[in-house]
Amino acid sequence: MNSPRKVHRTTIPVRYWETDQMGVVHHAVFIQYFEVGRTEMMAEHGLDYAQMEREGHLLAVAEVGVRYRAPARFGDQLVVLTRVTHVGRARVRFDYRILRGEDENLLCEGHTVLASVAPDLTPKRLPAERRERLLAVLDSPAAET
Repeated sequence: MNSPRKVHRTTIPVRYWETDQMGVVHHAVFIQYFEVGRTEMMAEHGLDYAQMEREGHLLAVAEVGVRYRAPARFGDQLVVLTRVTHVGRARVRFDYRILRGEDENLLCEGHTVLASVAPDLTPKRLPAERRERLLAVLDSPAAET
């Protein structure tokens, strides 16, 4: 049996409108790239955001951390590497590395912590089946029990 891939790879082209007056990708856009990597990784592992929401399980961003290393520019092809590094009862941490595709130069790294909440935004445990799917791709020595 094949084990799930622990690091998900997403390619994103830099669009002109994502750049600022200096000709580089605006710092806030990198967080959007994180979201693209995260949602594609989750979809690959049978975790559909829209379906979760229809069932009353929302994932709210509770924390974001970003460290910028080098600029990205219009026309660059970026590679977003996404991995799950913590799975708790109601929280999940994703770590990201964004590389320039042509030279694999590290441009940005960071993380997000998502909290499982009900539609009224009160904390709610992750559904067992979804938590198991996240634990299957966990790229960390231990998960919170």
